[in-house]
Amino acid sequence: MRLFSFVLVSVLALALPAAAQERSFNFALGLGVGAAPEYMGSDEYGALVFPTFTFGSLKWGAIDAGNGVRNAPDNGFSVEAAYRVLGERTVDDSPELAGLADIDIALELGLGLKYQETNWMIFGDVRKGVTGHSGVTGTIGSDLIMRPNNRMMFTVGPRFNFGNDEFADTYFGVDTATANFGAFTATGGAMSAGVQMTGSYYINDKWSLDGILSYEKLLGDAADSPITVAGSEDQWRVGLGVSRIFNLNF
Repeated sequence: MRLFSFVLVSVLALALPAAAQERSFNFALGLGVGAAPEYMGSDEYGALVFPTFTFGSLKWGAIDAGNGVRNAPDNGFSVEAAYRVLGERTVDDSPELAGLADIDIALELGLGLKYQETNWMIFGDVRKGVTGHSGVTGTIGSDLIMRPNNRMMFTVGPRFNFGNDEFADTYFGVDTATANFGAFTATGGAMSAGVQMTGSYYINDKWSLDGILSYEKLLGDAADSPITVAGSEDQWRVGLGVSRIFNLNF
């Protein structure tokens, strides 16, 4: 498969005119392992495997966005794609949820606005659930950015997460009282506040080791939900992975 892909890209590169060959896409794909709450509000933790994607740059006609995965972004404002993945919640995995509906893996897609400086940045995202739930969520935050050398980068900063009524009631509402939870209607607003730290070590021009540690405290109806009362408002996540940078010219 790799040989076929290499031959196909090589043939296309030779066949396309010179102007077309200036089109490029730089990004990183990776795979990580870690631990996170079994579901939002749970005090039980489970292992997880997760894919990662980092946008680097796209150059195509009038589009010229990004400086590459390893390079510092341009200072100033930028509009970027935003996404978040939330794990599934099932009674099979967590029997204490008997009587509550299962929730599939959720993919949220949206847009974000970011202001970047060399050593710090602030951002805000708005996302819509396309699987798992159909609510609207958002995140605002900022990061201090540290680059001790050309092989290492660290970030740390606060995060504030929001959700509308539909999102809140999907994950924290209880339509009908169960053996473990009383009925509860969750309304939207501020869902959590916390901090996130990341680190990357670039082994070479293609490969990197990446780590993440985050803490968030559930707020509002997310904290008052009987699901959380029986579990925990404090939510920790940790992950370690490896990723590879790709440069596609087409």
